[in-house]
Amino acid sequence: MEGNRAHVVVIGGGISGLAAAWYLRQGAGERIRVTVLEGSPRIGGKLHVSEVAGVGVDAGAEAMLARRPEGKELAKAVGLGDDLVFPGTASSAIYSRGALRPMPKGQVMGVPADLAELAKSGIVSPGGLLRVPLDQILPATLVRTDVSVAAYIRARMGGEIVDRLVEPLLGGVYAGRSDMLSLEATMPRVAALARSERSLLSGARQLVEEAPKDAGPVFTTLRNGVGTLPEAVAKASGADVRTGVTVRELHRTERGWRLVAGPVPRPETIEADAVIVATPGPAASRLLKSEAPKAASELARIEYASMAVVTLAYPLDAFPEPPGHNGYLVPPVEGRPVKAVTFSSVKWPHLTEDLVVLRCSIGRIGEEQLLQRDDDELVALAIAEMGDVMGARGLPVDSRVTRWGGGLPQYNVGHLDRVARVRAAVAVQPGLAVCGAAYDGIGIPACVSTARTAAARILDHLAQRGE
Repeated sequence: MEGNRAHVVVIGGGISGLAAAWYLRQGAGERIRVTVLEGSPRIGGKLHVSEVAGVGVDAGAEAMLARRPEGKELAKAVGLGDDLVFPGTASSAIYSRGALRPMPKGQVMGVPADLAELAKSGIVSPGGLLRVPLDQILPATLVRTDVSVAAYIRARMGGEIVDRLVEPLLGGVYAGRSDMLSLEATMPRVAALARSERSLLSGARQLVEEAPKDAGPVFTTLRNGVGTLPEAVAKASGADVRTGVTVRELHRTERGWRLVAGPVPRPETIEADAVIVATPGPAASRLLKSEAPKAASELARIEYASMAVVTLAYPLDAFPEPPGHNGYLVPPVEGRPVKAVTFSSVKWPHLTEDLVVLRCSIGRIGEEQLLQRDDDELVALAIAEMGDVMGARGLPVDSRVTRWGGGLPQYNVGHLDRVARVRAAVAVQPGLAVCGAAYDGIGIPACVSTARTAAARILDHLAQRGE
């Protein structure tokens, strides 16, 4: 220990771990010493910027929810408030029934509230459209326990709404499957309707009507990419940030915790008064196995999906017409390898006026074989997608493939109860907390929120000890 200052170690240098370090500093100032240990060569986790055709483009998450305050507030607090920018257009589309079709207005995560808008979009067939209003005369499907998204919405509105609207939207967020994902964890507002309303259509209409009309843009990013946020948070935290240090063991001691890090032949022992585990579920499970076995067992059950992001940069004249929307989603029923496309230079006009820069997302849960193709093959799939759907001519001037193996936690049925059991098992261990995307949401604001909660728990523990 350094003097009389308590030492807190944060395991994991993604945005959750770095935000936890920052909140610790805000709460305790120089009274504590904070160390962040990251196993990879860089901090930031899935927030990372690199150049494509000379333009800095996010390789992982490229936006954060603007209507949740935690992400924006953190950016402002670490000096990036002036760098917050908003989309140039809010329009998006779905590739359905062989064509690009506008995302219908008046929907809640794919659940339609306006039948006229749904019909105008052409996303579902005439038969699929006629099935939706049957929701209003069918007997109630009141949900008493957690169920899959698909099970409830299919019962109320039919399979096409699930397959062509809900599935692509959830796939874009979680790279998951609606027949496995938890209704409570992924669509809480719809889950509330399922517990109390007979008609999902009427409930969705009420949600749309109650939504603020002047809520502003849904998303925001940073001028130089959200991948610039981790470095700013790390600097502002004043923590000792060490990369390339993998923590292999975590044990209770009489006064706190002992961490064993580094290679097996040359282990490094680190003593701490308190520890925040801010790693993905599998790594957290291994670390907690000795001292919090129930939490470790639950974390080991969280599945993770892998995906790849193929970024392409085209000359402006490669497209017969400039893309008129910020991107589109592709339902799995279309059988296409690309699940989503974001026209980054349309969505974020500040990026460049000289190129069309876009990102193609490839891979959902269960599509690991697709991701076994080499980088050149994935680029070829993305180029073929642009040629087929957007009429792009020629080759891009540059490309980049970023693979996120096991990158997205799956909030499957029962997820909220699982998280509650993890936290209960961790709570009995003094000076231990967890945070990250595995718990309450995979977006940046949700991760920051879990970090704030974890830091508050540790600060309370230290205060009780008089430190």
